[in-house]
Amino acid sequence: MTENWIDEYHLGVRYGLQGKVLIQEASDVQEITVIESVRYGKGLLLNGCWMTTEYQEKQYHECLVHPALCSAAEIKKILVIGGGDGGTARECLKHKEVQHIDMIEIDNRVIELSKEYLPSIGGNAWNDPRLHLTIGDGIAWAANAENNSYDVVLVDGSDPIGPAEGLFNKTFFENCKRILKPNGIFATQSESPEAFQQIHIDIVRLIRDVFNYSDPLYGWVPIYPSGWWSWTFACIDAPRYLNPLKKRASVISDQCEIWSPRWQKGAFQAIPAFLEREFEK
Repeated sequence: MTENWIDEYHLGVRYGLQGKVLIQEASDVQEITVIESVRYGKGLLLNGCWMTTEYQEKQYHECLVHPALCSAAEIKKILVIGGGDGGTARECLKHKEVQHIDMIEIDNRVIELSKEYLPSIGGNAWNDPRLHLTIGDGIAWAANAENNSYDVVLVDGSDPIGPAEGLFNKTFFENCKRILKPNGIFATQSESPEAFQQIHIDIVRLIRDVFNYSDPLYGWVPIYPSGWWSWTFACIDAPRYLNPLKKRASVISDQCEIWSPRWQKGAFQAIPAFLEREFEK
């Protein structure tokens, strides 16, 4: 195919890359598109929305994973809900203390196509014996898991429509709290504070209503709507996500392009005034 523009359309704005479509198909769950762009390598869209590209994925995955895994009291057992491209699992497995990851992905076709077209994102994660993959419903998994069974729970879902819609409601967050160990950390992507402003506000408020401690962290993923993105972290016993453990952080930061303790500190502080006022209501 000739090179073209592949766009995500959102509220009168389009966010696109120049390139070509490699494959587009409908799975049992959603429409999946894999593209090859001029600037950012191969990329993945679900239902016409950008999920990841080879040369921008670290702006997302490092920011979701390392504030949690560098700060939880223990990180032996991890739950990842979503994350079919493999990037979240890959970042988790950088931590030698991790012994077991349950990854629950609803669409096996996303995994198959990511392995085939975007192998650098998952890297060696797919072959690591610590990764235990289940094709299924992460919402049901959280509802049925035992109390206090995970050190860290990470939600790497798409926008709150279609198959990911149930990942952004109070019942789901309450189950995530129930299955989290008291000194563990919960984290989820929480949308753009600009392009999805009300959804972002609602997610943060809802998580704060469920957990004892919770704060959003702000960064950027240039291909996403507005480029401005957020992740929200929560704890039961203390806001431990604010303070990475020095021993873990020193090992991990050397392997990261974006995340470092200094970056994390600034990202938690980078809450704009209008949102701070909104959350204080």
